[in-house]
Amino acid sequence: MNLHPSPPLPGTIADAAEAIAPDIIALRRAIHADPELGLQTPRTLEKVRAALADLPLEWRTGPQTTGAVAVLKGRGPGRRVVLRGDMDALPLAEETGLPFASERQGRMHACGHDGHTAMLVGAARVLADRCDSFDGEIWLMFQPGEEGFGGGRMMIEDGLLTDENGPPDACFALHVMPNAKHGEIACRPGPLMAASDGLNIVVKGAGGHASMPHGAADPLPVACEIVTAIQTMVTRQFDAGDSVVVSVTMIEAGHADNVIADTCTMRGTVRTLTEETRAKVAASIARLATNIAAAHGMSAEAKVTRNFPVTANDPRAFKLAETVVAREFGAEHWHALARPLMTAEDFSYALNHAPGAMLFLGVAREGDDWSQCCGLHSPRMHMDESTLPRGAALLAALGLEVLNEGLPE
Repeated sequence: MNLHPSPPLPGTIADAAEAIAPDIIALRRAIHADPELGLQTPRTLEKVRAALADLPLEWRTGPQTTGAVAVLKGRGPGRRVVLRGDMDALPLAEETGLPFASERQGRMHACGHDGHTAMLVGAARVLADRCDSFDGEIWLMFQPGEEGFGGGRMMIEDGLLTDENGPPDACFALHVMPNAKHGEIACRPGPLMAASDGLNIVVKGAGGHASMPHGAADPLPVACEIVTAIQTMVTRQFDAGDSVVVSVTMIEAGHADNVIADTCTMRGTVRTLTEETRAKVAASIARLATNIAAAHGMSAEAKVTRNFPVTANDPRAFKLAETVVAREFGAEHWHALARPLMTAEDFSYALNHAPGAMLFLGVAREGDDWSQCCGLHSPRMHMDESTLPRGAALLAALGLEVLNEGLPE
């Protein structure tokens, strides 16, 4: 699907993005109807490459994913900035009733990645019309595998975010928020989102007949005691200002109602905002699980698997973003977040690789009570597509600001 050639340059970046709004929306809908999962999103990338086929881009790919970086060069050498759009969907059955709803059973773009990708394509077109106004390079990062697969980390490992001069000078990404005010752009310096780790605890007992529990070693009540103790641990071992979330979301034991199981397995997630707290939580969980099990004459194995690191925005990138939003859209559309979210993001790997920031874009329908809108990962999640040109313009403006001015001191 080829986007139409851009019209003559309007006066502002926002105007330029609005001029190609129909194409941005059409691409978003095409991606939405054909969602792909995980690290392999070839059909989505094919749509992207077709939409950008007429632009002077140099494409880089790597062996671990179908991710690609399209390099847009300016007049000459200069700074390099990464703009990211993620491409993968979720294993979720769509319930929106949209005319362009998912045509793939059990798959849905419920996290807005279809919009992220379409906005990045729109930004590419806006920037391509301005190649003679900047020195340096824009690296357009089309990433699969954000939903728990570490696609961003793999693209970095494949060398796609490094050249002969090393890592880029800055990197930026947007994430839509369906339950946030229409068109509002939000950010904060420092931690924006939490580290996300996987929790797995196995309590080992001895099975037996459910009518004679004294002749067995039932791991299930021990598991319940561990769950309760973990919640007490969070509130009693960690400062209330040091955000920690531990959620046990799965407990599995047994196959019949009259049989005590040999083992009970618990799974869940751990969210923290600092490396010190991250390590302390893992050690505390292991200590609780093993000692509670031992007190009942059983054993337990607790494992916390590290997944995404903390998503931390560089204060200089935050300051640059605030300046760009005020200039391009008006200061009334900027919102400085008071505290981090305990969600997690694959873009954290890019922010560990180079300074930058992730920003949120409110995509609730204008006039709606945005606090009541379906959130991310809901089968009824929906975005107001009229906000997408703003996101494209913001990405383009952030990239140009870095290339022309660099990160502020």
